[in-house]
Amino acid sequence: MNYGALKKTDIANGLGVRVSLFVSGCAHRCPGCFNEVAWSFDYGTPYTAETEQEIIDALRPPYIRGLSLLGGEPFEAQNQKTLVTLLRRVRKELPDKDIWCYSGFLFEELTGELPSRARTDVTDEMLSMLDVLVDGRFVEAEKDISLRFRGSRNQRILDVPQSLASGAPRLVEQFL
Repeated sequence: MNYGALKKTDIANGLGVRVSLFVSGCAHRCPGCFNEVAWSFDYGTPYTAETEQEIIDALRPPYIRGLSLLGGEPFEAQNQKTLVTLLRRVRKELPDKDIWCYSGFLFEELTGELPSRARTDVTDEMLSMLDVLVDGRFVEAEKDISLRFRGSRNQRILDVPQSLASGAPRLVEQFL
């Protein structure tokens, strides 16, 4: 897996000060995407064990609220195994940090309710380690710069534990 950027003090992609990893590769290719350069799986820098340690170290300070995964597309099949390994470490070593993920796939596609190329042998585990999922492709006709933490009105900010427990998408209430 490659990544395009690692931001160690990001305040734009989730609540609080966050570490944000922008992975490379996205087959959605949404018109008007803010990060079109990251569509290529070859873009950026190879993700290594050193990269993972850098992320873990950046998450340690108490003022860092959590980790955000963006892209590209974190749930592309080629990215999931690497990200699951990172998420396991975050959950084990830094259980007080929250994890946000931005995906063009819908929650229903990730859970298998709707058919999707995103489904792999680790998709369920990856989803289970998230606190918040911002789902849905960016739709230029729905673009709204006044929205918090999303670019178009069709995108949802989901409470993943509640959504998984209920079997249906549950919005994060503070963003309703």
